[in-house]
Amino acid sequence: MDGREAKDRLYEQFARTAKALAHPTRVELLELIAQGEVTVEVLAERASISVTKASAHLQVLRRAHLVETRREGTYVFYRLASDDVARLVSTLRDVSRSRLIEVEHVVRDYFGARDVLEPITRDELIARRAHGDVVVLDVRPADEYAAGHIPGALSIPLEELDAQLGRLPRDVTIVAYCRGPYCVLAPLAIEKLRAAGLDSRRLADGLPEWRLAALPLSYGEERHQ
Repeated sequence: MDGREAKDRLYEQFARTAKALAHPTRVELLELIAQGEVTVEVLAERASISVTKASAHLQVLRRAHLVETRREGTYVFYRLASDDVARLVSTLRDVSRSRLIEVEHVVRDYFGARDVLEPITRDELIARRAHGDVVVLDVRPADEYAAGHIPGALSIPLEELDAQLGRLPRDVTIVAYCRGPYCVLAPLAIEKLRAAGLDSRRLADGLPEWRLAALPLSYGEERHQ
């Protein structure tokens, strides 16, 4: 094998990874899987696609070795192949936002319109938690919370928030977080919280970024009581 052939083979494999990411649904599926191990049926529901389509996209990701699977009875569970895949998705988002004005337009029009205050950073959240003047609220589905969450976070899925508003404290800032910087669950939660007169902000990113920063995680199904 000469140098040209070696380079061609390498770049072909690099392009293989890029091709696996070259569909918006597959990028979304990777973000969903980054929350924790999950079945194809749940992924299909959360991505608003059929199980057949979800399975086809997942096979592309699996062939590129971006996801791995395990079987439990009749169910197949998907997980990211490694934290490097989560970093790849995060880098893809960052580069897209820095290079594509269309991304910035969407962020400004959707997220900016809902952020009366700037989102709170991880460092700011850690500092404020040390002073005890914030409550962290996880508004993802309960199974994602159980698969890993910020220690001490309350679990109130977005669809349950209206019924639980009266039980949240009013003397602290509530910081809501969800799946990542462009997840829509936290902004929708903030709208509900502020409409109820609660001081609230959203975390600038989400659980995968917290994990990649090597910050502590808790696991289990503890819920807000």
